[in-house]
Amino acid sequence: MRIGLMSDSHGKTRLLERAIEIVLGLKAEAIVHCGDICSMESLRLLRGAGVPAWLVAGNMDRDMRHRLDASAQGSTVTYWHSTVEVPIENDTYLIATHGDNEDLLAELIRGEQFPYICHGHTHHARDVRQGQTRIICPGALAGPRHPHFPTVALLDTVADTVEFYDVAQPDRPIGISE
Repeated sequence: MRIGLMSDSHGKTRLLERAIEIVLGLKAEAIVHCGDICSMESLRLLRGAGVPAWLVAGNMDRDMRHRLDASAQGSTVTYWHSTVEVPIENDTYLIATHGDNEDLLAELIRGEQFPYICHGHTHHARDVRQGQTRIICPGALAGPRHPHFPTVALLDTVADTVEFYDVAQPDRPIGISE
């Protein structure tokens, strides 16, 4: 399964729209947004993407959680407050959390129950393995720290690959070092 990963859009709808265009152009079959969506317009963009989307709330989404709950109902968006599980091949799941709850993130990593754990919050792109688990942060669309430009990632669960893309110049993947 090819999954577009993004996080920390902070209501920057143009960046989110561009990120969605990039992953759809790369043949993503689903989208996972790892929190800090921060606007109802951003939710509408995810609903209109044409592929299923999973969204987890971030620390900046607290004031709008009830509106996100209501708006995600009956749509192609699956929304949850602290974690969201995405079905992938062979009865396995990717799990996404925002990452602001460091204890929860550490518990998920230690548990090695999921082949992929995706998170946001740090605004720092990463792709590391710990035991049987691959931990991925797609970076940030708004206020990126590392790299210092907005990024989006494409996870291919069949090939077990992750590629990161500069949202402004998505012609080729970029390398991410920890």
